[in-house]
Amino acid sequence: MNVSDTPSLTPTLTQYVARQPIFDADKAVFAYELLYRNSANNAFPVGTSDEHATSRLFFNTLMLVGAEKLTAHQLAFVNLSTDALLDEFPKLLNAEHTVIEIVERTVNIAAVASRIKALKGQGYVFALDDYDGDEKWEPLLALVSYIKIEAEEPIIKTNMRVKKLKRSYPHCKIIVERIETYDQFINLRDAGCDYFQGFFFARPEMLTYSGVDPSKVTVFELLKAIAKESLCFEEIHQRVAKDVGITARILRLANARSNNSNLVITSISQAVVYLGEDVIRQFVRVLAVSDLGIDKPTELTKFALVRARLIELILAETNKNLSQQGYLVGLFSMLDAILDIELATIVKEFTLDKSITDALLLQTGLLGDCLLLAKAIETKNWAVVETQLKLVNPEMEIEKIYSFILGRVDLCGMKNKQHEDKV
Repeated sequence: MNVSDTPSLTPTLTQYVARQPIFDADKAVFAYELLYRNSANNAFPVGTSDEHATSRLFFNTLMLVGAEKLTAHQLAFVNLSTDALLDEFPKLLNAEHTVIEIVERTVNIAAVASRIKALKGQGYVFALDDYDGDEKWEPLLALVSYIKIEAEEPIIKTNMRVKKLKRSYPHCKIIVERIETYDQFINLRDAGCDYFQGFFFARPEMLTYSGVDPSKVTVFELLKAIAKESLCFEEIHQRVAKDVGITARILRLANARSNNSNLVITSISQAVVYLGEDVIRQFVRVLAVSDLGIDKPTELTKFALVRARLIELILAETNKNLSQQGYLVGLFSMLDAILDIELATIVKEFTLDKSITDALLLQTGLLGDCLLLAKAIETKNWAVVETQLKLVNPEMEIEKIYSFILGRVDLCGMKNKQHEDKV
């Protein structure tokens, strides 16, 4: 079956992003920080979670327009939530042109530190945002290349912090934010600060562009495709080719990742094969969380991601091949609430594998047991958790579940005293 590489047209939407320059000591632009916006109002949207902002920034901007265009080929500083770091969002970024900012609301520091160590080995660079001196950040300070702090009055206090950080972490470059006066800039420059950001230099600049949101039908089809144990690149190609929004992002991502080679991506099929199985799976997962719940409370999509990841982690202990299907079970199990469609209708529409169908509709089989286990964790029914865990993996200690919860589910407010007592 031949499928054209020309996707069907869909309505365009106005998309927004803000960028704020970071300057060096000579007041030349060193980099730009990219900031999520959802309207012409130049402010971070009230009530938006870090996870939602990260996913929308990725798919509305980085995957569609490209960071290099937004930053005029300067470095791009991009904020990532805890989930984004642990779910390997960085695989969708070009390591040479991006600095990943660890936001001040980051949790599960030990897991984040471990992830950063691995990513640094792949060439990724990190900055710690809004460093406040708290000792909880110590595991990260030896791993990051940039430390961002805020200018405070009296400015001598900030000067002392800069000098102390330079002595303790000479490998790090110090960026001071919220600089509002010339005197602050001069004082901080003389104190040894490396880079500067604030209204004295420039306010965040709003940029608008025409974008196309992927259709929910195509996202559904891609979810079905990655639910399979072995990815079929031709099937992915056919699904992507139907949607101009996804096509634009796939081609942009592939071209960005091929910058260091002589390869130029010219077709959808070439882009899909070049990106490879791991990146395609991650792309679709993030796309689903970003776009399926765009008109729903962000907590629903966030909750779906956490449930999916939790099931994946549990299954990965004994059956890594099945863990991919487990992730899809977790994600699909929330789609009825996200899309206001009966789960049975969703399952019928996509003719899912019988093991996934039985897990979603009947809660049977190993995948169904994992779904029940995840739901019991969410409702804090620890007696059922212990019962279900014996069915899923008799050799897994419940302390392992607690470690998953503290690392993933705590983001949805599910931490409780029993965790604290036992971990």
